Amino acid sequence: MFSFLKRKKVVIRHRPDHCVSRKLISKEALKVLYRLSSSGYKAYLVGGGVRDILLGRQPKDFDVVTDANPKEIKRLFSRSFIIGRRFRLVHVVFGDTIIETSTFRRSPSQQDNVPDGELYQSDDNTFGTPEEDAMRRDFTVNGLFYDIKTFDLIDYVGGLRDLEKRLLRSIGDPNLRFREDPVRMMRAIRLACKLGLDIERGTRRAISRNYKEIEKASEPRILEELFRMFPFGASSKSFRMMWDTKLLGILMPRLSKFIDGHGGRRCKVWDCLDQFDAYVSKTGTDPSYGLRIAAIYLAPYLAAIKAEREPPRRRRRMEIAEGAIRTMDEKYRMPRIALQHAVHLLSGLEDFKEPPQPGRVVKDREGQFTDLIVLARIAARAFGDIPEGNVDAWANVKRIVIERNRRGRGQANGVGAAPGGGPAEAAGGGATAATADAGASAGAAQPAPAGTPARDAAGQPEQEDGGAAKPHRRRRRGGRGRGRRHRDDGDGAQPAPEA
Repeated sequence: MFSFLKRKKVVIRHRPDHCVSRKLISKEALKVLYRLSSSGYKAYLVGGGVRDILLGRQPKDFDVVTDANPKEIKRLFSRSFIIGRRFRLVHVVFGDTIIETSTFRRSPSQQDNVPDGELYQSDDNTFGTPEEDAMRRDFTVNGLFYDIKTFDLIDYVGGLRDLEKRLLRSIGDPNLRFREDPVRMMRAIRLACKLGLDIERGTRRAISRNYKEIEKASEPRILEELFRMFPFGASSKSFRMMWDTKLLGILMPRLSKFIDGHGGRRCKVWDCLDQFDAYVSKTGTDPSYGLRIAAIYLAPYLAAIKAEREPPRRRRRMEIAEGAIRTMDEKYRMPRIALQHAVHLLSGLEDFKEPPQPGRVVKDREGQFTDLIVLARIAARAFGDIPEGNVDAWANVKRIVIERNRRGRGQANGVGAAPGGGPAEAAGGGATAATADAGASAGAAQPAPAGTPARDAAGQPEQEDGGAAKPHRRRRRGGRGRGRRHRDDGDGAQPAPEA
């Protein structure tokens, strides 16, 4: 049944014949590799770290594979944690860096608790050899090993050949591999679009044939893979390919239906994602989850706004935004903070149709107003309803206020000039309107009125001998449980202050 497990000729490239160097590997990953190797275990760098170095890209993270089992790995590293149930592995922690370390595994056979006629793997903890581990991985470009002892590249699956051809190929029969783990179909699309690879013909046909299998995957894994489509400047290509292969109709049915009814390949959803990708590629930032959600639902939201008889007020705009995102939230239970952030971003766009009024302030809490400017620029370029000059004016006001803050003029975490009640609420809201000049001068030192006692650097009144006076102890009003109101005890005596 598992014909792809047939032995293939292993390809070994020695150090002079490849570009993988220890200088390109993080010091944390090298520590894990060296300790495992010095303890008598095999230790290989594997997966995306090797693949990205061979493609001339900067790896985002590094994974290690070894013949030590999870308990043995954990004994070697004091700060390590065994995680996972379907796939048990060890996270070795170095400050903010985590090195994912797993044991060589093999694909389970029919006798390994796999129900008859069912290929989806709920347990993948059967240990094996390095060759078996390579054969059970998803794609050939992810099945390459770098041996820390010999500095050789080891290829059991033909990944080096496919990298040279710029192909993404499934290891073995893709129909079986996608039924074993349906999320591999989403990962194939993401990796191909991110790395600029072509999906091999048989692998792509298998995605179109088995797209309904994605319903068997867990919702958290699907949501995580959806969010991963955005940070690499290839979200438009990724979602377009998911729409072409009918995966999007299963994953996000309402969005797919909107695309079908609003131009298909010419739908504005693709224009919004193109502008989003341009922003990510230009800035190199990791966009917030709220901005990712708002970007992909921008076109359905604006279409619903135009369908209203009268320009909706803010509360109605928030209801429309929630309605546009509701089906995705109900299906995947998105993080509440990300959902609320996306709703505020969408509902705050209407106020950008007017230029900023001077003398108002909005707070940029955790970059929410910055995300609003980004989304407004996407809408301006994709639809033209918002003048881009207005967006530039907002960005300029924000820049001026940030510079004032850096110069220490007392402006308290603000971004100036919000139109009446609009982006101030959309950016995390509750920002009190105040003039920028007044805020800037509030922190400046003012001359003390005549007769006011001098104060030291801590703000305490100075004594005649030059020493600081003892700080005034604040008297507690009322006993515990008596609230803020104070009552006499009957004889007019006041309670003594606490010691």
